[in-house]
Amino acid sequence: MEPENNIYEYDAEFRDVISTVDAEGKRVWVYPKKPKGYFHRARAVVAVFLLSLFFLVPFIKVDGHPFFLFNVFERKFIIFGAAFWPQDFILFALAFIAFVVFIVLFTVIFGRFWCGWACPQTVFMEMVFRKIEYWIEGDAPQQRKLDKAPWTQEKILKKTSKHIIFLLISLLIAHTAMAYLIGIDEVREIVTKSPMENLSGFIGLLAFTAIFYGVFARFREQACTTVCPYGRFQGVFLDKKSIVVAYDWLRGEKRGKLKKNATPPADQGDCIDCKLCVHVCPTGIDIRNGTQLECVNCTACIDVCDEVMDKVNKPKGLIRYTSEEQIQHGHSKIFNTRSVAYSVVLVVILGLLTTLLATRTDVEATMLRVPGMLYQKTDNGEIQNLYNVKFINKTFSDVSLELKLENFSDGTIERVGGEPIKIGPNDLTDAMFFVRIPQAEIHTTKTELEVGVYHDGELMVVEKTNFLGPIVLKK
Repeated sequence: MEPENNIYEYDAEFRDVISTVDAEGKRVWVYPKKPKGYFHRARAVVAVFLLSLFFLVPFIKVDGHPFFLFNVFERKFIIFGAAFWPQDFILFALAFIAFVVFIVLFTVIFGRFWCGWACPQTVFMEMVFRKIEYWIEGDAPQQRKLDKAPWTQEKILKKTSKHIIFLLISLLIAHTAMAYLIGIDEVREIVTKSPMENLSGFIGLLAFTAIFYGVFARFREQACTTVCPYGRFQGVFLDKKSIVVAYDWLRGEKRGKLKKNATPPADQGDCIDCKLCVHVCPTGIDIRNGTQLECVNCTACIDVCDEVMDKVNKPKGLIRYTSEEQIQHGHSKIFNTRSVAYSVVLVVILGLLTTLLATRTDVEATMLRVPGMLYQKTDNGEIQNLYNVKFINKTFSDVSLELKLENFSDGTIERVGGEPIKIGPNDLTDAMFFVRIPQAEIHTTKTELEVGVYHDGELMVVEKTNFLGPIVLKK
């Protein structure tokens, strides 16, 4: 019988190798034992909630508009029903920084809790695709046996049906992901019409489907161990106070098997070295070696170890959520200098973000003097400048705007062509304007100009720009 490729032979040298790559650099396929237990059931409930959210949100509309839309192609974004534009870059930047600081803070305190419970990769892999695999091919030993077996009718049937289901689910995920980008109505249009009528959308859906299928059918845990940078930042984020899935080495060591009708040695710990914590790990690591890059805190090792402890009449929690300091000294503080510092930074950023959101206007204007154009002198003795004004309507209603000069009461501002300024819902428009100011009020070559943008008589925003006048010689 051919010896089984044993991924559990690296205990002593685990820091020098990746559990899913052998000595020759080839992929070691992981066959994790089917997980079960308290934490797995809790994670399943969370996964159902998150998956429901993911698939339902694109269908939610507020006043006929998407609740969430991240249309990077047309640079239109709707978040919680409010429209945002690239001109809101500062808000996006602050929100992104706040998110990063929150992730850092959360990781400092709770380790990779996000990876195990809420990361889309883990949720889809462990709670959708892996469960289908268990359902069709059986638990880890049956899967291993099936892969080594010749291509019989049974194997072809199982493998084909599994991959067809994988492909269909990938197709569903791709359509949902696309709905977040271009909206559910546009996705429906792509699906119901000939691919040639919307070739780019059709190719996008195919590409998304191929990526999701490749990741969940073949790439799997490699996405966490070799692509995702989050795991690699653990060395920076985590410290001895961080709460992670950890093995209580003080209680577990020295490991040893239990023999029937025999008293274990006095120095033997609670770990019976059954290696089930390794067999159940979806990334193929041995948690008893400590926190490792590959560990996504999925809690499968906690469940299986608790089950074993029950069977050998020992307390649960040999592997549990805890910190290294808690294991070593029996006490730990969640908040330390680092976490307090990150909390302060996060509060400051969130405060700034809240202020900017509260003062954000529904209409935005950008006013620039037309490049290459000098000032002109009119027959009435006024100095005239030509401006290009870009208006953005961030609401879902038509708006009519009016411009007024705020700091020159005798000056005038007039749209070229004289048409009223009307902007459609969540749209932008450009218009050219002449600004005329009596020469007697121009005392410098560059004069600051304040232009108020009004909607139904209400001042929406004041745009500042420069007004170019004749050269004034200093006396």
